[in-house]
Amino acid sequence: MITSSQMRAARALLGIDQKTLAEMSGVSLPTIQRMEASGGNVRGIVDSLTKVVDALNRAGIDLIGDNARSEGGGRGVRLKAPAPGRTEQS
Repeated sequence: MITSSQMRAARALLGIDQKTLAEMSGVSLPTIQRMEASGGNVRGIVDSLTKVVDALNRAGIDLIGDNARSEGGGRGVRLKAPAPGRTEQS
């Protein structure tokens, strides 16, 4: 549904901190912190995750999944697949 990297990038694009995202989504700050600390896909209660995704959508963030086309306009970023022999962290 959403990766921890996407959450951090979405916050950066909006210029907000974790506390603001928690307030926008109606979930607790520790929940946002745990979601962003998870590796890869965010793990958590589906209801909380849905609230965060909905809040980001309302704020103008278009989350793009792997190999999905982005038909909308506006600024944004997309992470390319890592080159062979290179990991996402290096």
